[in-house]
Amino acid sequence: MTRARDTTRTALTALGGAVVGGASLAAAATLASFRATNDERRRALPGDRFVPAPLSVTTQAVTIDAPPERVWPWLAQMGADRGGWYSYDRVDNRGRPSATSIRPELQHVTPGDVFPAVPGATDAFVVAAVEPPRDLVLAVPGARGDVVSWEFHLAPVGTRRTRLLVRARVAPRWLEGSSRGDDASRGHFFIDRVYRVLARLPAPLMLAAGGLGHRVMQNRQLRNIRRRAEGATHAAPYPG
Repeated sequence: MTRARDTTRTALTALGGAVVGGASLAAAATLASFRATNDERRRALPGDRFVPAPLSVTTQAVTIDAPPERVWPWLAQMGADRGGWYSYDRVDNRGRPSATSIRPELQHVTPGDVFPAVPGATDAFVVAAVEPPRDLVLAVPGARGDVVSWEFHLAPVGTRRTRLLVRARVAPRWLEGSSRGDDASRGHFFIDRVYRVLARLPAPLMLAAGGLGHRVMQNRQLRNIRRRAEGATHAAPYPG
């Protein structure tokens, strides 16, 4: 039970607690820039099976002027204490800048690997499925199945472009243990203090606030992945 609560808490921290980014109205105004089409939102993706009956689903997308083989290496090295999340580093990476170059030692990804949600995390995100250079599914495991899935799906557009779809699915069990906000081992993170505030909100308000924050953080991540992939003309592509 303790581990289930810890992983749920990590999900809250990484996906719900990101509401701190939503405090910026200027950032919120960019939400439409990475909006998925209606067809993309309805499209079934391989990672949907990990959270089959979600409480909430968010799908965002971006078109990148680079083939999937050049986008994939940036995804493979994601995670705190790895290449970073390419979002607001002060929020999710203790201020450490996300990588601006490909790190070869982080390119081999297998199911069960951990992409730490925040520095020092060991429970999430866990690689649930990986199919380079097309699909990566990260998950937060719970006692009765995954409570969060976070999928990065790369679809080629012609021979030189990629449509990157990112989908977050949250199970109803996501709220289990959400009132547990006194873990001293992580309380020094600013994002954890935000989590403790969120945990006191009524569930509908908590989901709405967390969803907005996630979208703002996700949009910045998509923008930065696009910038890196399009600018890395000399980076080694995935060899697959």
